[in-house]
Amino acid sequence: MLVKLMDFSSSSKWMYVSFVLIAVLIFNSGFFIYTHLNVQTQFSALQTSLDAQEQQLQDLQQQIDILNYINQTEFMPWPKIYDQIKYSIVLIQTEIGLGSGFVIDHEGHIVTNYHVIEGATTIQVSFLDGNITDASRVGEDAYSDLAVIKVNPDITELYPVVVGNSSELAVGEPVAAIGNPFGLSDTITAGIVSALGRDLEAPGHYRIVDIIQVDAAINPGNSGGPLVNLEGQVVGVNTAIISGSGTFAGVGFAIPSDTVRRELPDLIAVGQYKHPWVGIAGIDVNLAIAQYIGLEKPQGFLVIDVVPDSPAEDAGLKGGNQTVVIGGRDIKIGGDVIVGIDGLNVRTLNDLVVYTERNKRPGDIVSLAIIRDGQEITKSLTLGERPPPS
Repeated sequence: MLVKLMDFSSSSKWMYVSFVLIAVLIFNSGFFIYTHLNVQTQFSALQTSLDAQEQQLQDLQQQIDILNYINQTEFMPWPKIYDQIKYSIVLIQTEIGLGSGFVIDHEGHIVTNYHVIEGATTIQVSFLDGNITDASRVGEDAYSDLAVIKVNPDITELYPVVVGNSSELAVGEPVAAIGNPFGLSDTITAGIVSALGRDLEAPGHYRIVDIIQVDAAINPGNSGGPLVNLEGQVVGVNTAIISGSGTFAGVGFAIPSDTVRRELPDLIAVGQYKHPWVGIAGIDVNLAIAQYIGLEKPQGFLVIDVVPDSPAEDAGLKGGNQTVVIGGRDIKIGGDVIVGIDGLNVRTLNDLVVYTERNKRPGDIVSLAIIRDGQEITKSLTLGERPPPS
């Protein structure tokens, strides 16, 4: 009986030791995993910081080189800028057509226009050094006419561009468009910023807002190429022209670089960008409309229709209920007139859309100032997600 008790005690002792060892092992494993993840997080943050500093150093070096060029030659620095950026520009070919693009990082991501690759089943990218490779789709946004594609970063040495701030552009500022017009690779054309904040009707019957207008020559094949400023920074993505002949006529357009900055993380991470949406249709108030409905000023956006189940309907906005003839046109009146958003004046629908695009995301709440029955009131509206183009 004594022997049995001693055996039991010995067994309990070893069981206790085993539990302790297992607990220590679990603790050490957990500590190791935590430490490893923490180091990985710190390393990732450090890498991001180093990448940002490298981009800043690249930008600074470009500006120094450009200033030296101007001091030495007293000429516009386009030759120096072209020499700096030429290896970043690519020719994009599909079975439908061709366009341009530019390298945005060392991972092989390339920015171009959505319409350059729209409907394409194969995408081929050609670099200035002669390397040609296939590319895969990463992200697309029809509403901003932007797309991101990706190539194998080992195919050639990649030279990412420096992305500037389009919000700092001024009308009259010199800019240059670089790309492959008519397939003529590595072409640069210069001009000035003609206007800012334009909107442009896309082929899908929706409008692209917050556009840069330039007089630098842009032709078919330039689409997707960079618009650069005098510091060699990309401030836009060349996208379209207005021309009766289909070729350059002095009016070109580019997507602002601020739009690229805003959308790029989502396009790379999830393949799309979600735009804020109100859900209204209507017409900008002109002098004739203002006089007919009794407005003091010819500004604002007259709501004609409210989309069912939209944020506008949820917020209680009203559409028109009576069709009249104003200025020779049938216009449905009786709806709200939007004259402000978050304390800012709304002169046209473009003001409303540009503000929400630049500053808001789906789910954000905005305060709308509207005129209803001659009185100004305020409505809170929770922005929705803009439906895909039909």
